[in-house]
Amino acid sequence: MTQKNKEIGFWILLALVLGNIIGSGIFLLPSSLAKIGSISLVSWGFTCFGTICLALTLGKLSSILPKTGGMYAYNKEGFGDFIAFQCSLCYWIYVWAGNAAISIAGVGYLQYFFPGLTDPVFSAGMAILIIWIFTFINVGGVKEAGVVQVVTTVLKLIPIAIVVIFGWWYFDGSNIVNNVNLSQNPHRSDLSAISYAAMLTLWAFVGMESATIPAGEVKKEKKHMIARATIIGTLLVSVIYIATSTVIMGMIPMEQLQSSTAPFAKAAAIILGPIGASVVAIGAVISCLGAVNGWILLQGQIIFAAAEDGLFVGSNYFKVRNKSGSPARAIIFTSCLITGFLFLTMSKNLVNQFNLIITIATSFALIVYFFSCCSYFVISIKRSLKISIFEYIFTLLALAYTFWAVFSVGFKFIFYEMMIIFITFILYIFVNKIRAK
Repeated sequence: MTQKNKEIGFWILLALVLGNIIGSGIFLLPSSLAKIGSISLVSWGFTCFGTICLALTLGKLSSILPKTGGMYAYNKEGFGDFIAFQCSLCYWIYVWAGNAAISIAGVGYLQYFFPGLTDPVFSAGMAILIIWIFTFINVGGVKEAGVVQVVTTVLKLIPIAIVVIFGWWYFDGSNIVNNVNLSQNPHRSDLSAISYAAMLTLWAFVGMESATIPAGEVKKEKKHMIARATIIGTLLVSVIYIATSTVIMGMIPMEQLQSSTAPFAKAAAIILGPIGASVVAIGAVISCLGAVNGWILLQGQIIFAAAEDGLFVGSNYFKVRNKSGSPARAIIFTSCLITGFLFLTMSKNLVNQFNLIITIATSFALIVYFFSCCSYFVISIKRSLKISIFEYIFTLLALAYTFWAVFSVGFKFIFYEMMIIFITFILYIFVNKIRAK
């Protein structure tokens, strides 16, 4: 792609960060966390601190190595082809599983208007329709997808602002004080409940690295804006998340919140009545749609970056762009996988389906975050870069946070992660054989 066709600037980068972070997590997580109790608010504190450290680390890496692929590019520079291959697969799994979760959250809010979507087959069908609408938008090109992202990001902030500003007038502290640890099946200790909730809250922040992935589409003189968009976006979202989660848990009794598929609409109904609930539900749907758009943009960039280096299965096929400059083959192939995944995870309980998918997605994201933090130190040593005490500390804290978060997903998911990691050894043999030819 020529320099004149590179269309991504600061506002699209910031919209990618805000749009991809503020997606399904903020709008459905209050119901997920209500199953654990108000102790989950402590988890928000840990998660906000850890993700800010991660954002600072990724922002610094984007300044050192502003290449398409983001964390894939950092791990390739730091550890070489094999770790880059592993990370590209893990990150790719996380992205398309995450897209499935976001589309499900959007369907949850559509149920407010169309009760028939409570049927698992209809809800899966609607989620798949959402995926393919935005797949074709992204096949049209990066610039078109970026414009959609800016518009949906602005619109999604409206329902959040309504609840945060006016919700405090309906806040009841007893809802929080009397429902500290509600986790069941199994019942968890306070520390275990905090750790488990932290895994769920981390899902709400995945996407902080979004501005780093399409770095190859950013004008050379604006590369520094990648780090700025990453850090500013993460800080803004931290404030929004803590405020919204606290106010909603205080407004809605925990037993009602646990079963709600549209907690923001429920909160808006308390504030403004049925009309307000409808407005907020529409805003939540738009939010999820914007997040789907942003992640579908990135799912193609990840495969394309790895394929260009010959480090993806079927690299010769996936490294081709269409006339609009979009990695269309990579985008369409991934959307096909999302379609199958949505059918395989169908559930009568939409919140449980959402929790299962975000656990899978987050567990794979954590592997890539961990390697990226390690890559920062390796790249600094390779390039003889000076690291300030501040940079050293926040990267170590980010490393410690990701290490702790990996174990919070539970041994069952760690087992599945290890199986995928082992499979990458076999796949890498075939990839290397093809590259040798």
